[in-house]
Amino acid sequence: MQLKLFVLRKSKKLTQKRVASYLGIAVQTYRNKENGIQQFSQDEMFALSTLFNLCMEDIFLPRKHQYGDKIKTR
Repeated sequence: MQLKLFVLRKSKKLTQKRVASYLGIAVQTYRNKENGIQQFSQDEMFALSTLFNLCMEDIFLPRKHQYGDKIKTR
């Protein structure tokens, strides 16, 4: 799941429908992307970074971290 994106969307009181409309995609497609089932395209990531006025790195986690997995350190 793109947890940061979910938190940002909720903090701005935006619905999945509204963000999907902003991106020009179906609500179910957006839902799948926010839940980590599908990947966001680069264009969608740029658009979302503009919408939230943040760098892409501040919104999107690498795929290996989407589900809470962390790099193991010793």
